[in-house]
Amino acid sequence: MKSQLLAATAVALLAFGPASAQGSKPTAAEAKAFVDKAEAELAAFSPYVNRSSWVRATNITEDTQWLEAKATSEQNELVTRYAMQAAKYNGVAVDPVTARKLKLLKLYLVSPAPDRPGAAAELATLTTRMDSTYSSGKFQHKGKTLTLNDAEDILADSRDPAELKAVWEGWHSIAKPIKPDYVKFAALSNEGARGLGFKDTGALWRSNYDMDPDAFAAETDRLWKQVEPFYKNLHCYVRGQLNDKYGDAVQKRTGPIRADLLGNMWAQQWGNIYDVVQPKGAASSYSLDKLLVAKGYDPIKMVKTGENFYSSVGMSPLPETFWARSMITRPRDREVVCHASAWNIDDRDDIRIKMCTKVNGEDFYTVHHELGHNYYQRAYKDQPFLFKNGANDGFHEAIGDFVGLSALTPTYLQQIGLIDQAPGADEDIPFLMKMALDKIAFLPFGLMVDRWRWEVFSGEVTPDHYNEAWWKLRLKYQGLAPPGDRAVDAFDPGAKYHVPGNTPYTRYFLAHIYQFQFHRAACQQIGWKGPLHRCSVYGEKEMGQKFNAMLEMGASKPWPEALATFTGEKTADASAVADYFQPLNAWLTVQNKGENCGW
Repeated sequence: MKSQLLAATAVALLAFGPASAQGSKPTAAEAKAFVDKAEAELAAFSPYVNRSSWVRATNITEDTQWLEAKATSEQNELVTRYAMQAAKYNGVAVDPVTARKLKLLKLYLVSPAPDRPGAAAELATLTTRMDSTYSSGKFQHKGKTLTLNDAEDILADSRDPAELKAVWEGWHSIAKPIKPDYVKFAALSNEGARGLGFKDTGALWRSNYDMDPDAFAAETDRLWKQVEPFYKNLHCYVRGQLNDKYGDAVQKRTGPIRADLLGNMWAQQWGNIYDVVQPKGAASSYSLDKLLVAKGYDPIKMVKTGENFYSSVGMSPLPETFWARSMITRPRDREVVCHASAWNIDDRDDIRIKMCTKVNGEDFYTVHHELGHNYYQRAYKDQPFLFKNGANDGFHEAIGDFVGLSALTPTYLQQIGLIDQAPGADEDIPFLMKMALDKIAFLPFGLMVDRWRWEVFSGEVTPDHYNEAWWKLRLKYQGLAPPGDRAVDAFDPGAKYHVPGNTPYTRYFLAHIYQFQFHRAACQQIGWKGPLHRCSVYGEKEMGQKFNAMLEMGASKPWPEALATFTGEKTADASAVADYFQPLNAWLTVQNKGENCGW
């Protein structure tokens, strides 16, 4: 649970009406007293919800779903009441801390329930059921029952277009039953958001970035424009290589790319098809997947290695409870939510990860990413409860990603003994290609998932056109198309965890910008003189102190102030992405000469 503050989770409520109920104008003292009471009650309630959610996520049964739905319903009702009461203090001249807490109260829930009997319970039941339907999804293929993990392995490894299409369509079929619940959920969530004074749920989400909702949408457009040319360059090259591999009958040399050919169920990262698109005449001398196996890594050792990175920059080791209580591998005896996540159960020291860890390069990176959430959670543990969160949700995702940029460098792999010697500059293009297939390929997907939901919440897209709108956006931003015609009643958005799991997604787009901005600043701080893509901050304790100072701020200040604490910059800037990948972009431009790029 990447941030318990953002969980859509809520009947025990001691009514706390403002003194102005008698007609007098509320005072600053009354506003502070209201915030203090709300904060104390939410803090007391949080571990109950976190534990019920943990139990359900690590053991999906009818009973655990009921328990989580009850807890989240109670919390949702509690928070919704407090959020509505917070609005009564609008215009009261309060101190800056109280003002920020009042704002965060109104933005506390991803999807607030309507303030009427039974609504919170209905919303909680829907969100729990959607999540569980997705997480326990299975389909039949060649006489076998496949889970998402199984399907992902096939998409990553198979180079048979017919098999890829069948498995892609098989997984997407599990989402069809989710659609009726999603329609009801969207309506309830919108009703709750309007009750708090927002136009719809999308506007509520966009209000969480210390700027006007429309201004935030424009900000993400600005950042996308900074990186869009590079994405189109990568898309053009990859499409050409796929055409060389499969021919016009499978993948044309112009137009969109077939989504199932890119090695990932959602085509959000393309690293698994590196063997198809690898630069000619510039081979990589090592495979991280093979190195981890050869060196005897198991899931525990991978997590220990991640912990060691954070320790190397001055952060305290993980508590013993982390190792006793985390779910690091997939249990064989029960259904679980395998989607990797990081948790803070008691909002202080009971931090955990939940992963179905495999010994490969992708999960090596994921371990460093998820631990970033845990170290962030622990860094701000002494903040008041309402400030126990990231500066914004993109920050929470970017912390571990920033560490991951060092963790994937040959410099770091040599530092921890996975390779004996870092390769020379002749391997820069293969390395950057692998990174771009994951980092650059992700950017448009990171943007379009919430674009779709914003359109759904605003009413621009109606349920009859959910799938049509999804693929319109995937074409617009990613230049992708499905492997075949989609059924009218398909619900392909529901085949991506964050939609039924109700997790806002623009955070991941922002994280893919922030992480490079953090990385560039950190490498400047340590005096790194080489190429940005070879910089590792492993062992840099002075940099770690400055970094931790940003983490300790939590949500106590607007995110530009947190950004400036570490980077010296107050605006998001995707030029760091361009700096990192500049050699590859130049190389791609040469490779694409004569190609008809775009779609």
